Amino acid sequence: MSEEQEVVQVEKNEEEKIPQHIIELENWKPRTIIGKKVKNKEITNIDEILDKGIKIYEKEIVEMLIPDLEVDLLLLGQSKGKFGGGQRRAFRQTQKKTREGNKPKFATVAAVGNGNGYVGIGFGKSKETVPAREKAIRNAKVNLIKISRGCGSWQCDCKTPHTIPFAVKGKCGSVVVELRPAPKGTGLLAEKEIAKVLEKAGIVDIWSKSRGMTSSRSNLIKAAFEALKQINKTHYQPEHKEKIGIVEGKVEVKKEE
Repeated sequence: MSEEQEVVQVEKNEEEKIPQHIIELENWKPRTIIGKKVKNKEITNIDEILDKGIKIYEKEIVEMLIPDLEVDLLLLGQSKGKFGGGQRRAFRQTQKKTREGNKPKFATVAAVGNGNGYVGIGFGKSKETVPAREKAIRNAKVNLIKISRGCGSWQCDCKTPHTIPFAVKGKCGSVVVELRPAPKGTGLLAEKEIAKVLEKAGIVDIWSKSRGMTSSRSNLIKAAFEALKQINKTHYQPEHKEKIGIVEGKVEVKKEE
């Protein structure tokens, strides 16, 4: 093998080591003012955007400012089974009957979060499963919110951010979801898909209560997300912040070795 071939082979090996999302961020051409500032590293903290209530339109903004973001698809649909006992799955299929035949569509829900106070959900729908998944993940990233955690349970006085600081309530359609702080060691006592969203936000212990048509899982997930939004909309005194041990979201920066 000649020297030029060895150099080309080394370059290919180095490119294979680089994750795909890092390559996409390097080739990213922002279209918004916020995106250009993030690309030029004028904005290095996601809180500078979220605290001002600025709408995020590009998912690369979140990917660059929160590198440890995790993605999970929620089980929204159900496969066909005898007497309605089909296995749960991530895609909900619907069909439209036309003269040309049946036209199926797939819908899904994605939840993203870093497990430390940042969480988002997004809905995606398309004629195929892959575009629906990509839409859901993109919408989840641009709908990212920051929440506060603490120890709001009267049964626990540890002042650690393992639950929510106070009870909150969210509504979507006829579904109402109420989240209440729980003592340490309780766990996530909530519906499985709601528990996945809470886990992405970094909440370890919680009590939940829901009413309405909870069989509509999309409304159930939206109601739980609306309840999480109410945490930052609630004002509290500085002495209560110290007493409950309220901690806001934080991005962990990985040190280069």
